[in-house]
Amino acid sequence: MSDIEKWDVEDPKFWESEGKKIANRNLWISIPSLLCGFAVWLYWGIITIQMLNLGFPFAKSELFTLMAIAGLTGATLRIPSSFFIRLAGGRNTIVFTTALLILPAIGTGIALQDINTPFWVFQLLALLSGIGGGNFASSMSNISFFFPKKQQGLALGLNAGLGNFGVTTMQILVPLAMTFALFGGDSMTLVNTSGTLIGKIPAGTETWIQNAGFVWLIFLVPLVIVGWFGMNNIKAPHVTPDLPNPIKAFSIITSMLLIGFATAVFGLWLMLPESVGGSGFGISKWVVLPIVIALTVFLLKLLPGQIRESLDRQYKIFDNKHTWAMSVIYTMTFGSFIGFAAAFGLSIKVIFGYQHVMVDGVMTHDLANPNGPSALMYAWMGPFIGALIRPVGGWISDKVGGALVTQICAVVMLACALGVAYYMKAAYASATPEEYFVPFLVLFLVLFAATGIGNGSTFRTISVVFNKEQAGPVLGWTSAVAAYGAFIIPKVLGEQIKATTPENALYGFAIFYGVCIVINWWFYLRKSAEHYNP
Repeated sequence: MSDIEKWDVEDPKFWESEGKKIANRNLWISIPSLLCGFAVWLYWGIITIQMLNLGFPFAKSELFTLMAIAGLTGATLRIPSSFFIRLAGGRNTIVFTTALLILPAIGTGIALQDINTPFWVFQLLALLSGIGGGNFASSMSNISFFFPKKQQGLALGLNAGLGNFGVTTMQILVPLAMTFALFGGDSMTLVNTSGTLIGKIPAGTETWIQNAGFVWLIFLVPLVIVGWFGMNNIKAPHVTPDLPNPIKAFSIITSMLLIGFATAVFGLWLMLPESVGGSGFGISKWVVLPIVIALTVFLLKLLPGQIRESLDRQYKIFDNKHTWAMSVIYTMTFGSFIGFAAAFGLSIKVIFGYQHVMVDGVMTHDLANPNGPSALMYAWMGPFIGALIRPVGGWISDKVGGALVTQICAVVMLACALGVAYYMKAAYASATPEEYFVPFLVLFLVLFAATGIGNGSTFRTISVVFNKEQAGPVLGWTSAVAAYGAFIIPKVLGEQIKATTPENALYGFAIFYGVCIVINWWFYLRKSAEHYNP
């Protein structure tokens, strides 16, 4: 049952008689597996808020680096993950990479039980949680092979949208799980006000922060079992023609992931200060990221035998100009979604949870704001909207064309980014920042919605522009590049908050959206474009 020899979903007869049932079964196992991947990857956005509330002895800027580490690693691991399906098979890949998530989940639960756990331990766990970010590339590549082109917009939108729902699920579930002794262990006492979906939690209340890691074991263990018995490897020539046995498949995946980990660690070392284990060289992230990407691609190509031959074949996507155009456009949509999802909660806490007042002629940002909104009450809303609306973007694009929908979303994103910047600036210079919270929140929610719809529309464009052999690797590759948003956005916001100019981050993102509008129009909306309004 697990290995399929013949697979031709573009044949209507085959699709209706066999393909549809198999494809849907794989999709509905893939979705919760991907959901858990996103949850484990990005739970640092919630954990760091609670670490602040519990008085863990780390600076705000240090806590932002945990999200950045997870973001950079998850994005880098997507590069090897883009090529797993052809090398190792769909079922083998999804089951093994889902099982690997158990490692950071257990480790995080253990580390959070002690407020004196060294910072490097959390850095290591953030690094391991990047496995969840890498899983998106292999998951999307896998699902693209199961559905005919005319249904890929919706299928990929469901996989990505409901998979990305892991961000919201995590942002709702983790704060709730921390309120009671779910897995035992000692409680800690809140130093600052915290909260959940349903309201604030006052300082002095007991909390079990370790549940932020342990709670995911409830889902991961059953998913590994269901995936093993319910998913399929496709042995067709355009998917995995030389399917290895599971043990060999797992070893291939492991070796390629280790390369991704190594290059991510090298990039982080180049960038981070000595105080958090970096080199102290302070090399710009804009220099380091291309180095990390190029080094990862190069080292993967050095792997021997069948792996190298398969990668040589798949690397042909880099000769196609549309691979690069779609990488930029996909970064605008998914990169923004995942980056803002990672940084939204902590940004609310830092900007609106503190009063910004003059003390002896110096503007200070360390005085707690008793009237500030609870970040844990609102952090889930943006990712919830962005993920939930994503399949709608795919469905609309199947009807009217992906590039047109993407263009409209890009314009909305540019306008919202400018609006958010305005209210960020006003709030960060006010003793009563909560006065600016509602318009800030509304504009951010619209921005999230636009990223979701636009992300769904890019799936449609990719499925039409590329042939069936290249579409899977292209989806994986573009998602890898875009996932660096989970590193860039928290890093830039953290830097600008430290510089007391958070609005500058949003101005920069708005300029990028303007560039994307031009690229999308040039390649896909001009009347003379090669793939006009696909």
